[in-house]
Amino acid sequence: MLDKTVPSLAEAVSGVCDGATLMIGGFGGSGIPTDLIRALLDQGATNLTIVNNNAGNGPLGLSELIAAGRVRKVICSYARSANPKNPSSAVFAEWYRAGRIELECVPQGTMADRMHAAGAGLGPFFTPTSYGTPLAEGKETRVIDGVGYVLEHPLPGDFAFVKATQADRWGNLVYRYAQRNFGPVMCMAAKIAVAQVQEIVPLGALPPEHVMTPGIFVQRVVECRNPQ
Repeated sequence: MLDKTVPSLAEAVSGVCDGATLMIGGFGGSGIPTDLIRALLDQGATNLTIVNNNAGNGPLGLSELIAAGRVRKVICSYARSANPKNPSSAVFAEWYRAGRIELECVPQGTMADRMHAAGAGLGPFFTPTSYGTPLAEGKETRVIDGVGYVLEHPLPGDFAFVKATQADRWGNLVYRYAQRNFGPVMCMAAKIAVAQVQEIVPLGALPPEHVMTPGIFVQRVVECRNPQ
């Protein structure tokens, strides 16, 4: 009987090894799988490369991983807080200025396309985004029909942590609002996708047209009825 549910957060994050590339879903403070991230703190993996929309939002989650010295590099599209009175990524900024953490800044759409390319088994692709800017330095560029393009490479992950509202035991996922942002493409791009969900429902309870990530892209599901 196919059953991708696991009984605990500890089991959900097992196998994340030192040096792994970890994709974390969500957008800003919405849809962050905080319980999985905090379980990873207890698990102990270090020297991680994190792929996320930003570089920490608030005191919990990714900021805790960075403050604990567990992150080697962050790949994101926005690495600082929009509100200086509430510096959500202050930990990252401090570590970056001190040379203790690496940053690869990637335009948001390009980051999504790079993950999609990895998940779909595609190769490098050309995009006009970032052509003629510092983000294109060191990359192959071409001018085609008068338009400048930058060559970007697929972005795969070893693990993806995503947050969804519902799942069944086959791993089919339904998201709520911004939970959906990077969730589907990260599940495609990662070798092992782990979903933190508020409710595991019986097979057949999810209308097929509401499933946003098919279970074929999900390897583990853990229920967190009162997420952090």
